[in-house]
Amino acid sequence: MSPFFKINTMTADLKSINQIYLVLVLRSAAIIIQLLLILFVNLGLSYQLPWTPLFSVIGLEFIFTLTSFFFYHTKQHISSLALLIQICADILFLSLLLFFSGGATNAFVSLLLIPIAIAAVTLSPSLLALVALLAITSYCILLWFLPMSVMHGNMQGHFIGMGINFLFSTLVVALVVGKMARSINQQELAIAAYRENLLKQDQVTSLGVASAQVTHQLATPIATVQLLADELKEDYPNNLIIVDIQNQLQRCTDSLDSFRRMVFDIKEQTSKVSSVNHILDEIMENIRVNHPEINVELIKAHDDISVIADAALLPAILNLINNAIRATKANYANKITLTSMVNLEGWQFIIRDYGLGFTLEKLKQLGIKPINSEQGFGMAVFLSHASLERLGGELVLSNHHQGGALVTLSLPVVER
Repeated sequence: MSPFFKINTMTADLKSINQIYLVLVLRSAAIIIQLLLILFVNLGLSYQLPWTPLFSVIGLEFIFTLTSFFFYHTKQHISSLALLIQICADILFLSLLLFFSGGATNAFVSLLLIPIAIAAVTLSPSLLALVALLAITSYCILLWFLPMSVMHGNMQGHFIGMGINFLFSTLVVALVVGKMARSINQQELAIAAYRENLLKQDQVTSLGVASAQVTHQLATPIATVQLLADELKEDYPNNLIIVDIQNQLQRCTDSLDSFRRMVFDIKEQTSKVSSVNHILDEIMENIRVNHPEINVELIKAHDDISVIADAALLPAILNLINNAIRATKANYANKITLTSMVNLEGWQFIIRDYGLGFTLEKLKQLGIKPINSEQGFGMAVFLSHASLERLGGELVLSNHHQGGALVTLSLPVVER
């Protein structure tokens, strides 16, 4: 799976609130069924069960469930720990009810497998193992406290067999159901990521088609203005303004030619091994020509290395640098810092501006989709991210602790 746009924020393992609501609803239904069964056994079958401890346990179960409903009513997400507590509470309440109604001889003792099944589809393997261990321990305690009066004849071997059967049933549910649930979850994540990637590529393709149309439309007027500038130069050969106009028009022409070559290379999916030092030299030359007023601090912490690059890599990096320059100027500063380094993730190129930084809302959206931005950050970052992702790279946006924004791109290093 291709790497996705990353945001430098701390995230916890969160679950949907619907999962815990489902557990609470199932427990509410179980409470009603438990009351009906106790009444049926006592009144219908004339089998005397201890009312006081059973109704006390059900009362505690009801209070705990009602409290949980109110506690999670206003929450949007819950942690895995909260879900673990609810499932363990189910095992505890069910074990107490079984303890006061026959223990391991109760026909409903296999209900202890239900919390394990719920844990298998909602919790991580380590927490699932904890739930399974708790259920097995509960069953062993119920088996241990069986009265000696039921151990006559071959019943002892029968109950030991029941215990072994419960152990194997627990392992099967935990391993098989847990494995299937994780596989389904991974497939859903892969499908969602694939759909998101297709949508992003469609957006990039649409932008590319629009850019090609605009480029084609600009070629004719630029050529016309170039001819007019050449005629003016013949009439006024020493006019500096006309010379400057010709230089700017030549830059436009060169940019259009470069764009055509880049589109052809991307269409043909041509890539090559490029020297990082060469990329840095081109970056510095571009800044010197287009932004001579900006002071650039370049920190290079490696020898010459190589990365896989295509025609879109340098424009993608320059887009990010131009964003940084605009943000710096908007904050009345004239400096940016560029850091080139190598770590376990490959080549990292860090761009730091001295602007106001990213807002939390922009961090959530930048690079994922084109968004409106006063300084053009949204479109440039989106296109740069798409270009880097195509080369197996990653893009990380964050804020510097001393002010300004950090844009970090990573690309795998090619071994020579």
